Amino acid sequence: MSETSSPVAVRPASIQDAGLLAALGARTFIETYAAYNTSEDMTAYVAGSFTAERQANELVDPAYRYLIADVSERVVGYALLRTGGVPACVSGPRPIELARFYVERAWQGLGVAQALMAAALTEAERMGARTLWLGVWERNARAIRFYERHGLRRVGIQTFRLGQDLQVDNVMTRPVHTADLTH
Repeated sequence: MSETSSPVAVRPASIQDAGLLAALGARTFIETYAAYNTSEDMTAYVAGSFTAERQANELVDPAYRYLIADVSERVVGYALLRTGGVPACVSGPRPIELARFYVERAWQGLGVAQALMAAALTEAERMGARTLWLGVWERNARAIRFYERHGLRRVGIQTFRLGQDLQVDNVMTRPVHTADLTH
């Protein structure tokens, strides 16, 4: 089965979603990375990054835009677009970061991520961005393949601190507009 039997709905998050985003973010982050990192590093990162208070603060900050994916009214993933600091290797005009892109493992491969990526690109364009960029852990081959299938190309690297562990992320970019992609 390559797609869900129910349509994927993507909507902007509201302040009432702060707790839901914190729980989903922590759960999907742990699902994806716990096997590769120490429990101490995971605990430290999750405790600082996925709290209802932090998500609530981000939800009211105009530099952040959360999009929630649900299937049959069950939230199964989300994306976070963020304006602001950009690595030097990102050279495209008016960049926006796809700072988080999480889909629950049970829903991967069923069309949720594709719908969420399409919505993120549409929202980025609506926000005036022309370049989408992200950092993805160099060891997350599945995510890298997904991003490549969606037109992102590696342009450099950056470091990412997970607890006490300094890791390397690939920095990937693509034009926001599909018409801007060159093959």
